Amino acid sequence: MSIKEPSISITQELDDLSPSQLRKIVQRYRRIFCGSGYGFWEWDLETSFIDWSGAFWEQLGYTDLDREEFYDAAQLPNYIHPDDRDIMFEAVREHLRSSEPLHACYRIRTKAGDYLWTQVRADSIRDEQGRARYISGINFDVTELKNVEAALRESEARQVRIIQASKDGIWEWYAESNGFHFSSRCWEHLGYNENDDMLTTGQDRLREWRNHIHKDDLLKFDRTLRKHMSGQGAFDIEYRVHTKQGDIRWIRARGRASFDDRGQPTRMSGTNMDITDIKRAEERVVQAKDAAEKANRAKSEFLSSMSHELRTPLNAILGYAQLFEYDDNLQSVQKGNLREIRSAGEHLLRLINDVLDLAKIESGNMESRLQPVLVARLLADCFTLVQPQADARGIYLHANYQGLEGACVTADPVRLKQALLNLLSNSIKYNRVGGEVAVTLSMLADQFLRISVRDTGTGIAAHRHAEVFQPFNRLHAEMSKIEGSGVGLVITKQLVEMMDGRIDFTSELDQGTCFWLDLKRCGEAVSERPPNTPELDMEPAEVLICERDCRVLYIEDNATNIRLMQQFFNRYAHYSLEVAEEPYLGIFRARSSKPDVIVLDINLPGLDGYEVLSVLQKDPATASIPVIGLSANVMSIDVQKGRDAGFYEYLTKPLQINHLVRVLNQLAGEAEAKVLDFTEQDGG
Repeated sequence: MSIKEPSISITQELDDLSPSQLRKIVQRYRRIFCGSGYGFWEWDLETSFIDWSGAFWEQLGYTDLDREEFYDAAQLPNYIHPDDRDIMFEAVREHLRSSEPLHACYRIRTKAGDYLWTQVRADSIRDEQGRARYISGINFDVTELKNVEAALRESEARQVRIIQASKDGIWEWYAESNGFHFSSRCWEHLGYNENDDMLTTGQDRLREWRNHIHKDDLLKFDRTLRKHMSGQGAFDIEYRVHTKQGDIRWIRARGRASFDDRGQPTRMSGTNMDITDIKRAEERVVQAKDAAEKANRAKSEFLSSMSHELRTPLNAILGYAQLFEYDDNLQSVQKGNLREIRSAGEHLLRLINDVLDLAKIESGNMESRLQPVLVARLLADCFTLVQPQADARGIYLHANYQGLEGACVTADPVRLKQALLNLLSNSIKYNRVGGEVAVTLSMLADQFLRISVRDTGTGIAAHRHAEVFQPFNRLHAEMSKIEGSGVGLVITKQLVEMMDGRIDFTSELDQGTCFWLDLKRCGEAVSERPPNTPELDMEPAEVLICERDCRVLYIEDNATNIRLMQQFFNRYAHYSLEVAEEPYLGIFRARSSKPDVIVLDINLPGLDGYEVLSVLQKDPATASIPVIGLSANVMSIDVQKGRDAGFYEYLTKPLQINHLVRVLNQLAGEAEAKVLDFTEQDGG
């Protein structure tokens, strides 16, 4: 609405005022203009003269000296930001056309040359014909408001960018209208696009969303939502949804409700995150973990079974070899043969123990004792052990020391011997009949000694080289008649690295394979057999105490083991051995004959040794009879299980006869002590 020229009555009223009254009115308005912080102005459209006053212009830095320039309306564009001039003058033109009040926002230049945001509000004074003669208005500083608006817009833009980058959907529920808003990203999680009817029609979005929740997760979703709405917990849930295409995807929904003074929810906002890839990765990890655990269980079962199967015949080999030590009529040649049998048997036993402890080797927990080792002497021992295997296949086995017969390396002699025997044995097993195995020593520039074992076998294909040191991987040799478990090279590699050495190989199809290992050289040997070179530690045979008769019951189903035990006890007149080849028969004879000692095998048909022991312990007639357990199960958990079960002693196969002798002597001593104690008490 425009303001017309002042009426004659108002002009007459001003004319009637005295000069002092007029000065007071002017002073009052000047105080208002200067104290309000506004800038007041009036633009004479006919003369283009602008009159201005008020504190706003002083805030911009302008003084009375600048009035002359401000008086000219033609200079006004120079004080408006270039980007805002068109907007400002278009607002003026629109005001002149429509007579509506002028409202505009633009940036105005200060005396210092920078810009501030200002709000202008103005109206015009028009004549009787409706033509504007004056435009009068005010300006005030809105810079702070504009900065707040800019910060708010930036914050909103930042949140939008973050949400778009995260690919999360947002949603909100309003209690007043019971309305529900889902962003388009939420529907994209379900396989919809912006042109789908789901997003363009006025359907009940919440109902449609619930229809896509997996039926097995809907109850959990509702329960979590109710608890949060009652203020009892956070809304953070993972659930499955059915997509438009019929797939199943995982959503993680998180939200928070707002409550009024009465504790009633008024609004709830939240986000949806598609976590399908994370869930699938978790499933793959779980499957891999299950597969690894299954493989580990299979390995443990295999090792346990192999242990028992190997130790049973080895018990007879080492047992009968030990029996020869009780004969005084052995010739020197026979004693030498006995030493070779014992040496090979003991080494085989060490190999079995290492295979059983494969997990310990892989974890790096196997202990080693590094010391100077004469390589040539160790190789000679290894050749002696594998020569019968090479002879059986007509393989020429030889060594080329290249002047390094006296070279020593820093190694564990037992572990190095095991590693070399593994390499030599493989070179013979996987060689051609009538082939060749050559061992070569060579000195490397970094003071390492290389031991190379080359064969003339079929070789290993290049694409299978990476599988050579994988456990239980025999490169399809399991389809052949060649015996093996597939762990020898794995153990060899671990043993060499445990001694700070290196191992690798080269191979060509139809040409052969060369495995080599490098160990740190430590000098020359000073004798043909240094003191550190290991020899078989053969304990002298111990003798049973035979001062009184002792009846032994042996419960065992293996005929070889029975004969071994019978031959041992036949050497002692005061010991009598009774054998029960079946667990129930053993229990019966224990009750009926009341033996002094029971030697009980663990792996028995029908009832195992632990079940037999439990029956004997519960029967008052046999509870006091000491029971010695004997088993091929030698893992630490098996030994501990036997001790916890109540065996007087838990012996492992292959049986060390000296160990059995010590246990029986200890029992004889305890029995003698009881007799003496009883006699003293009776005499008293």
